[in-house]
Amino acid sequence: MTKDKTKIALVTGASRGLGKNTGLTLARKGIGIIVTYHSNHQEAKNVVSSIEEIGGTAVALQLDTSNTKNFDSFVGQLKQSLNDKWQTEHFDFLVNNAGIGVYASFADTTEDDFDRLMNIHVKGVFFLTQKLLPLINDGGRIVNISSGLARFALPGYAAYAAMKGAIEVLTRYMAKELGQRQIAVNVVAPGAIETDFADGAVRDNPEINNFIASQTALGRVGLPDDIGGAIASLLSEENRWVNAQRIEVSGGMFL
Repeated sequence: MTKDKTKIALVTGASRGLGKNTGLTLARKGIGIIVTYHSNHQEAKNVVSSIEEIGGTAVALQLDTSNTKNFDSFVGQLKQSLNDKWQTEHFDFLVNNAGIGVYASFADTTEDDFDRLMNIHVKGVFFLTQKLLPLINDGGRIVNISSGLARFALPGYAAYAAMKGAIEVLTRYMAKELGQRQIAVNVVAPGAIETDFADGAVRDNPEINNFIASQTALGRVGLPDDIGGAIASLLSEENRWVNAQRIEVSGGMFL
């Protein structure tokens, strides 16, 4: 167990967007946060500062989830940070959030685009989680991030949605195999959210925003706060018996 029974969560891609919101939401619940970022160190530092301002504890570590060759080095840095910050060798919660969006029709999707998506959204999640398993406490939790696009289809997202479909299947297999360690694994599938994802198209394009709102039962586009809280709830003790589930958090898109 961690010192003073403090729970610790590692959230990939937590320097902005949904990952940032998830980290801040968990920190408000007294959970220590390991923020990973791809390239913007200052944004990650700002997240750590925001967490510390509300009385939480956090560290930021650089991680390119598309490059499996660097995972051993990352694990070494993670071990050092866990020891330095929390005097422990393990953490409790893993949120595989890091991701990118590629908008292209099926006919125009390039092999390079496909490989980028595969490396980040599937291969990276698979092998990073594998590398981290020895550091996750028994009884811990894993949340993978999918998308509403794995259920409904919008032109331009064939490759991206296919990767998210793979993650939903992988989640069930992880839950099955890690159950012997009492590790629950679930997947959260956000609908359209106002972030800078895909160059902020949903947030900044009124036509897209209004269309999605018109197709959503609750009548608006999602906000980061709608997702971070849902992820945090899956990591709560109250939801300990939820396992191998796909939880769509979309406000009721395309019902």
